Amino acid sequence: MTDQSELDAHIIEGVADALIYSDRSGTITRWNRASTALFGFSAGEALGQNLDLIIPEHLRAAHWKGFEAALSSGTMKLAGRPTLTRALHKSGRKLYIEMTFALVRDAAGAVQGSVAMARDVTERVERERAAKAAQNS
Repeated sequence: MTDQSELDAHIIEGVADALIYSDRSGTITRWNRASTALFGFSAGEALGQNLDLIIPEHLRAAHWKGFEAALSSGTMKLAGRPTLTRALHKSGRKLYIEMTFALVRDAAGAVQGSVAMARDVTERVERERAAKAAQNS
């Protein structure tokens, strides 16, 4: 029989969406196969790196402000609600991604870090924008 931590690891690796966990400092400590497929960085390249690895430079200040506020307050404005944002691929290409976020707590309730689930919606967003532009022309 599989123990719980082994089962958890298999689930994390098997989900279709990118799953990224970072500790309180913003260091990536979990990176599944779907994260590699989405962002282009292998687990070896991403683990131990700062989240800035996948955050476009123009969004970093806002990201860190929200990240710090969530850690200090223990609540997230966007908890459980998907949000559309931009992310960086290893190639430098900017992606549109839909993400959900959650704080991760220890048994005592103290915030240990943050987990994000992400999926690529670049094609959908570009299709919607092209359709809107065609309507307006």
